[in-house]
Amino acid sequence: MEYRELGKTGLKIARVGFGGIPIQRIDVEKTRALMQEMVKKGVNYIDTARGYTVSEQYLGEALKGIRHHFVLATKSMSRDKEGMLRDIDTSLANLQTDFIELYQLHNPKLEELERIYAPDGAMQALIQAKQEGKIGHIGITAHSLAVFEKALELEEIETIMFPYNIVENQGEELIARCKEKNIGFICMKPLAGGAIEDGRLAMRYILQNDAVTVVIPGMAELAELEQNVQAAEEPSKLTEKEVDAIQQVRQQLGQNFCRRCNYCAPCTVGINIPSVFLFEGYLNRYGLEKWAKERYATLSVKASACVQCGVCETRCPYELPIRNMLKQAAEAFGE
Repeated sequence: MEYRELGKTGLKIARVGFGGIPIQRIDVEKTRALMQEMVKKGVNYIDTARGYTVSEQYLGEALKGIRHHFVLATKSMSRDKEGMLRDIDTSLANLQTDFIELYQLHNPKLEELERIYAPDGAMQALIQAKQEGKIGHIGITAHSLAVFEKALELEEIETIMFPYNIVENQGEELIARCKEKNIGFICMKPLAGGAIEDGRLAMRYILQNDAVTVVIPGMAELAELEQNVQAAEEPSKLTEKEVDAIQQVRQQLGQNFCRRCNYCAPCTVGINIPSVFLFEGYLNRYGLEKWAKERYATLSVKASACVQCGVCETRCPYELPIRNMLKQAAEAFGE
């Protein structure tokens, strides 16, 4: 296993980490088995979030006796100081630890950053928690290129998490800038939310990019862990056969896969199109029906509101059939 420093944090972590979304569908004992196997294989980075229902609690139980082997990262969607302080304390309690190495702002919108940086905003809470020794470092996660680019200029931000995979490489230039600025880059959605079936190939593609510090595939099974670790231990240079296979994946998914570039916006009736497709992916590919529906319910305008005007499709650089995709999403969610 190859290890890297997580940007300016100085934390030494394996290039393959653990994404804590899928353990919501298993239990504590299976989570414990995963953690114990990760110790054996040298996987030492764990990512979870306040928003992943039972994920923090499961990990807290599963890490008893082996906590010292891991770098823990979690995140909160709180944007104000009071809420963030509360979430940090909740995370500490759930994870059964007195220190979390990395605490992240969870997917803020560009306009929310002003609120976060206000005198009573979430950043003040993160700085205070860092001073009090509750957290070690501050990061941010994003799905928007605009937020990613802005985060590169924020002094307090030490790590950035963003989707990157065979079919979602819109952030590649900004990922390279992370390396230049010594900001740790954490790759999420390596299998594009489960859309890419060949997990080994997906991991190989990401790990050949030297600017990626760590990739965090979601895992709930020991077989998934084994496959991901094996992919990381292979030579970094892609073979000609692998390059051809990558192109085939792009061709197969290119006509019906949202890269969340947001060029389709603004929707005529206010639908957040990338979010609809993101939540549909959790519903159909992650097997997290309840969680996906809860997140979809937070959208003020649902997919069913589409008036079939087609303006979004004229803006989409990938020529996706967005109107049909929204119709399918509305049927899947029932609204």
